Amino acid sequence: MTFTPDPALAAHVFPATHRNPVPAPRYNLVVIGGGTAGLVSAAGAAGLGAKVALVERRAMGGDCLNVGCVPSKALIRAAHAAHAVREAARFGVHARVDRIDFAAVMDRVREVRQGISSHDSVARFASLGVDVFLGDACFASRGSATVDGATLAFARAVIATGGRPAMPDIPGLAAAAPLTNETVFEIDAQPSRLLVIGGGPIGCELAQAFQRLGSEVTLVQADGTLLGRESPEDAGLVLAALEADGVIVRTRSRVSRVESAAGHAHRVHIDGDGRSEESVEVDGILVATGRRPNVEGLGLEQAGVQWTARGVTVDEYFRTSNRAIFAAGDVCMPQQFTHAADASARAVIQNALFLGRKRVSATSIPRCTYTDPEIAHVGEVAGDGITTFQVSWPDVDRARTDHEQTGGVRVYARAGKVVGGTVIGRHAGDLIGEIAVLAAGRVALSTLAGIIHPYPTRADAIRRTGDLYNRTRLTPLAKTLFDHWLAWRR
Repeated sequence: MTFTPDPALAAHVFPATHRNPVPAPRYNLVVIGGGTAGLVSAAGAAGLGAKVALVERRAMGGDCLNVGCVPSKALIRAAHAAHAVREAARFGVHARVDRIDFAAVMDRVREVRQGISSHDSVARFASLGVDVFLGDACFASRGSATVDGATLAFARAVIATGGRPAMPDIPGLAAAAPLTNETVFEIDAQPSRLLVIGGGPIGCELAQAFQRLGSEVTLVQADGTLLGRESPEDAGLVLAALEADGVIVRTRSRVSRVESAAGHAHRVHIDGDGRSEESVEVDGILVATGRRPNVEGLGLEQAGVQWTARGVTVDEYFRTSNRAIFAAGDVCMPQQFTHAADASARAVIQNALFLGRKRVSATSIPRCTYTDPEIAHVGEVAGDGITTFQVSWPDVDRARTDHEQTGGVRVYARAGKVVGGTVIGRHAGDLIGEIAVLAAGRVALSTLAGIIHPYPTRADAIRRTGDLYNRTRLTPLAKTLFDHWLAWRR
């Protein structure tokens, strides 16, 4: 089962009334895929005066709008609201959650998505001068593609077809009709018992959200820790938070088979590391075990474009083995984030249309996992000459007023200049942007210490890492000189 937009959403992202235009004789740029990378490529090129065709087979907006960032954060916001009520007594506010109307929660998720969808709509891109084609695109040659029987000749093309959920080969899983991020936001009936397979960002975010909304969630992770890209210490904070919410987490474990009964019940067998097999009964299964690039059916062979199981092969300028064809976003990047897709598309516009040499450094791309606490990171974290300066939330007045007791800010520096950072806690995704700017500009920590931040805020913790650095500069010799000077001045 894959995502199909509901009628209200489809009116924007895949309208039934749309008729593909008559192709131009030749396009400056043909963009295959209407997700973030494709939309940014098309809009940017058209804004510069290029003749652009954009092809989308399912829903404009791609994963981010339809089945990713937007609906997941709307669901997480509802879960935060329920959690805030349960935790209100610590602030002297005595309240309780009488009822969670899950169908209403999901209605709001879809309303938020619908409200944003006009930005990615067929009508908007047509108004920008883009020829929008709805259907399956396939390269016919090294310089042309076909869609719905029409041929689109191009000087340059961009493959921006994104990815899809990877489905593990587990006996009985397919028969259980598991949910993925492509389908979970379309349900109205809440599973009372939910199994989540996969402890990456999607698995952890949705496990916590469903638990806070009232499901009994079990999360199964093959590795020994959650969130494998994070340090064991940071991932441990998320693990502790999930367990505090009531999620049952099984690390070093695998689902060996699934047995489905009448109705919606499933018995899931779990093999644990060093433990005997256990089984749990659930009403729903959510698979979050990674993603696969969408490269099938594109005619990449005819176009002379090379690819692997990891996606389309590109050089540092996002150019494929066919020098007229580029790729952007999830189909070619290990950093599968909306903002990374956006950045790669901006680079492609320069490189494809203007013979540019634009790169996107992996260390410049922030990432954030939107659990509670959030974990956000940017830049370098380790290496020769890197020093860490850390301020914990219990030492930050605003965090204390908010009763945030774990996490904080770490800023990484080399030769006294910011090269990266990590933020763990509420709103970490918002705070990491400041560190990204500091790292991009290689701002000196001594300068950071002098930048005035409002008090009391969490962001002031970033400035205080500059204070920590300045204290390291107070050598014994400098302190002795200061003592003598101040004594003389008395």
